[in-house]
Amino acid sequence: MNLNIVLYQPEIPYNTGNIGRTCVLTNSRLHLIKPLGFLIDDKHLKRAGMDYWKLVDVVYYDSFEHFLEVNKGARVYLSTTKASKFYTEVEYKQGDFIMFGRESSGVPDSVRDVFKDTLIRIPMVETTERSLNLSNTVSIVAYEALRQMGFPNMK
Repeated sequence: MNLNIVLYQPEIPYNTGNIGRTCVLTNSRLHLIKPLGFLIDDKHLKRAGMDYWKLVDVVYYDSFEHFLEVNKGARVYLSTTKASKFYTEVEYKQGDFIMFGRESSGVPDSVRDVFKDTLIRIPMVETTERSLNLSNTVSIVAYEALRQMGFPNMK
């Protein structure tokens, strides 16, 4: 396993599906912190284009506290717009966790406080238009982490 991609209460099934595909193709595990903004069943997965979902190595958590309990001591980077360190200024290692917040509001301050020393951000131009969506953001950070590691276990 290369990376651990964590989605904090994801809301849009298409984003989660695209991120799941990224996880499959990069030999990374997907971690989903509930509540989810959608159902994961055959009907909803197929409608969202996630019919390959059976290939995703996915772990579910009932809450943020449950995630912390299970992954005690793990190195977790939180991607947020409220960080001074760029995602390229981190030295990633295999097995690292990279967490992303919900599409509509990111993560609450209480979650951000837990990872205050490992906050990372992607620089973007300021715009009134929609910025990068969640699946794009995950792909950008995952690519940088895998590039630094020499694309392990990948052709």
